[in-house]
Amino acid sequence: MTAPPITIRDGAGPPYLQVLERVRALIERGSLLPGERIPTVRSLADRLDLAPNTVARAYRALEDDGWIVGRGRAGTFVTDTLPERPAAPDDALARAAAAYLRRAEQLGFDRAAAARALRSA
Repeated sequence: MTAPPITIRDGAGPPYLQVLERVRALIERGSLLPGERIPTVRSLADRLDLAPNTVARAYRALEDDGWIVGRGRAGTFVTDTLPERPAAPDDALARAAAAYLRRAEQLGFDRAAAARALRSA
């Protein structure tokens, strides 16, 4: 895996929270795909010039929220089934559509291809 483009800015909040938000954003955008290995705590901490415990704290929170899963010595990976973002109950169809488009993008399809597949279903 290529190291994700994560940067930490002074004054932009706690570093662990910045790591957490940036990794989650990469997953949501499809830059990190389900099943993809993410950098080790130590390598990301070295690259960002952070203490390993800072990155480990962010990874623990991401794992607790269902975004990543640790597999011991094999590494840490994006979960195969991404968590749903909370939304208003009347937005169920919008949530389903957004999840469908996000997954289609993760698979490498553009919105037009996703729409064609939906119409033919």
